[in-house]
Amino acid sequence: MDSQTLKHAQEILEYTFHDKTLLTLALTHSSVAVTRTQSNERLEFLGDSVLGLIVCTDLYLKNAHLMEGEMTRIKSAVVSRAVCAAVAEKTGIAELMDLGRGMVPNGIPSSIEAAVVESIIGAMYLDGGLEPCRAFILKHMGSYIAAALANEQLRNYKSILQQVAQRLWGRTPEYQLLDEKGPDHSKCFEIAVNVDGRHFPSAWGMNKKDAEQKAALAALEAIQAAGLGSDVVAEALR
Repeated sequence: MDSQTLKHAQEILEYTFHDKTLLTLALTHSSVAVTRTQSNERLEFLGDSVLGLIVCTDLYLKNAHLMEGEMTRIKSAVVSRAVCAAVAEKTGIAELMDLGRGMVPNGIPSSIEAAVVESIIGAMYLDGGLEPCRAFILKHMGSYIAAALANEQLRNYKSILQQVAQRLWGRTPEYQLLDEKGPDHSKCFEIAVNVDGRHFPSAWGMNKKDAEQKAALAALEAIQAAGLGSDVVAEALR
């Protein structure tokens, strides 16, 4: 791969590689590689894991209120082929790939665009560690994380739990106030859900409505974990 292409790629990435062979490998598709191990496929595998780690770490550190299930859904929305392909198109990095003739008669396929972003992340990780990867990922995927967060916060878990409870047991959830703490102007509330004698983990919230939503989510996650109706819950959460 010529030096001008590598220079352009580094300008797009805003990162200078110490080992340019890693960048070359990340931009090499299997259609032109002598063997598949000399293509970007192994870097793609590594980059996917690094991408997941950085997105999960960002969610964990910046959103202390999120439960495991919420973070899992947000991660799935962001760490996806669709998002990676969108980043490839926006930055133009896929245009610099070394591809076999006839691979792109109607434009570069989204699967190849997504793969090169993951490969680039893998190469950056090997060359410079997590920090350059974090800078690249949060710059280009931060808006997707924010959108997934906003979508998650719009969910009405009480309504979802009611649907699930009706389908599984033909009953309506009941919310019980267990405790409250703090001064009158800034109270926190602990609420738990029970459905037809089944008691689920409690949750704290800054107000009763917030606590009820979190308690409903905790109940949904408990139902899934116990295998009581994981398919019903999964369908309701889609």
